[in-house]
Amino acid sequence: MGSRGPTPKRSEELRRRNKGSKPTKGKAATKVKPPAAKRDWHPIAKNWYKALAESGQSEYYEPSDWAMAQIVAESIHRDLEPQVVGIAERTGEAVVEKVPMKGASLSAYLKAMTALMVSEGDRRRAGIELERAGQDANESGEDKAKVVAMEKYRKAANG
Repeated sequence: MGSRGPTPKRSEELRRRNKGSKPTKGKAATKVKPPAAKRDWHPIAKNWYKALAESGQSEYYEPSDWAMAQIVAESIHRDLEPQVVGIAERTGEAVVEKVPMKGASLSAYLKAMTALMVSEGDRRRAGIELERAGQDANESGEDKAKVVAMEKYRKAANG
């Protein structure tokens, strides 16, 4: 499970199948329900968080993963809301404006999203492939995605 280099191919695209490494197993939390998104979050932060909860990889999230997702969503919310940019000389009041997101903030969010396996490349690097239920690997559909590659690990963790 490397995090660098090119994105691995999907399992059906591989020409040869090397023996995979076995993961270290531990006890997982019982059924984890994602915490609700805050009502006052910026719409972009709220949509990202809700999409994360509906995504197939969230089946493997632990409470600590959801805590990290909440921190990311809260930070995105704060970055997208109007911010104090200065103080008015005459009145001494704060000047509040919408400012563009800083590159360093965006980079930090993308890194956190990689840890949460948000993109297909991130999931492939972690050894997880999602397929739409009832769909061929080459077809697209709107059915709920299910985890294919790691199903046996989930069953083993649940006993």
